[in-house]
Amino acid sequence: MEIKLRQERVTDHDAISEAIIASYENVEYSNHREQIMVERLRNSKAFVPELSIVAELDERTIVGHILLTRIQIIKKEKFLDALVLAPLSIRPEYQNIGIGKRLVMESHRVARGLGFEFVTVLGHADYYPKFGYGITSKYNIEIPYKISEANSMIIDLSGNDFSSVINGKVKYSDEFFE
Repeated sequence: MEIKLRQERVTDHDAISEAIIASYENVEYSNHREQIMVERLRNSKAFVPELSIVAELDERTIVGHILLTRIQIIKKEKFLDALVLAPLSIRPEYQNIGIGKRLVMESHRVARGLGFEFVTVLGHADYYPKFGYGITSKYNIEIPYKISEANSMIIDLSGNDFSSVINGKVKYSDEFFE
């Protein structure tokens, strides 16, 4: 089984939606509308085409997808460009074989290449720390969601000390919300 990672194409949109729906179908905390959020974000200024990446099986079947979109971290009167990872979707029958890890690592590589330093995520407290994500509250970074502290995380892709974002507030694009 050969899985190839690549930037999404317009012709992938339906297959990506299907993969997202399948991925979140049995997830309790999901609102089961992640595919709609992706569509809204694609049509927003927050969208970065290079950061919508698919995992493709044998050049025919989309088995996974990751999307990173622009956000801002506001620190006093300074606005820092950053990204949010949402969603990461792997079809259930392809989970737990490393596709998610490959998508996360590839999205980080591409984001670094585009000059982004920070990526936030609202996700599994046991999954994202493997990639270097730390709890946002450790850096006094506020998010506009009520969520368990352990599930709000950030990574500094440059490997610096987070000093430029400490005491900041995350601002998502309007399209992130319904």
